[in-house]
Amino acid sequence: MRGTARDAELWGLIFAKALPLDRGDEVKIVWRMTGDGPLEVKATLPDGTSAKRAWGPEEHSGSSWRRPGDEWGTGFVFPKPGCWKVELTRTRGSGYVWLSVR
Repeated sequence: MRGTARDAELWGLIFAKALPLDRGDEVKIVWRMTGDGPLEVKATLPDGTSAKRAWGPEEHSGSSWRRPGDEWGTGFVFPKPGCWKVELTRTRGSGYVWLSVR
């Protein structure tokens, strides 16, 4: 999936059994993002509920996935169904994607 970004380009690769995602399952997402600096990631619902980050972001040193930018992996558990906004921020560059969870 391609994200919406400012001063960056953002891509996400979801490792899941099916889409939409199921609440309560741990989901691995690999991110590619241009820009500079470390990566911060958070996921929230419009009501303010936060997803639990199970791990990451972990920087990847190499991969066969060809998209621009540096690469990181994250693991999330989405506790409730809804449309989740996943926001990614670097020192220079920020972006987001929307994920549907049932």
